[in-house]
Amino acid sequence: MKTVKGVKKYAKKFLLNVSKTEIPRAIVQLEAIAKLIKEDREFRTFVISPIFDDEEMGRMLAFLAKKVKASPRISKYLAYLHEEKVLGGLPQIVEVINALYLEMKKRAMAVVTTSAPVGKTYEAELRRTLKRATGRDVDMEFVIDKSLIGGVRIRIGSTMYDSSIKGQLGLLRDKFIEG
Repeated sequence: MKTVKGVKKYAKKFLLNVSKTEIPRAIVQLEAIAKLIKEDREFRTFVISPIFDDEEMGRMLAFLAKKVKASPRISKYLAYLHEEKVLGGLPQIVEVINALYLEMKKRAMAVVTTSAPVGKTYEAELRRTLKRATGRDVDMEFVIDKSLIGGVRIRIGSTMYDSSIKGQLGLLRDKFIEG
């Protein structure tokens, strides 16, 4: 998928034009559309194709907004992204919107990858540790990856913490290669 320039600008424009109480619901609606763009090749082609005129695209966006029960502001925002020719970059824009919204709320999002499910005690301890490390409350999403063998890999924004056996073996391999 093509990277959109100025993603942060479009995300900020969204956050400036939507009330704080409406943001969580609006993000869910945008995420649904972004997921469709990301996963459905035909829909993505339709969204970015210049062969459809503004009237056809307007009808499609109105239909889509109705399906996700989007507010008039969301519909207007989608039309704005279409006018700017960046609607195909909605998945990237939504990621930035989420990050900026969490920043506004003084929260961080961590993607925790483990080789097996973790218990509630470990989850609570990890949450406290990440709060100390980031200075923010942390929302966590857990992902199971059997190839890790053991340990944990945590991504918060662009920062990666890797204490997995797979990661440590990779570092060891790199040191051997360096000499």
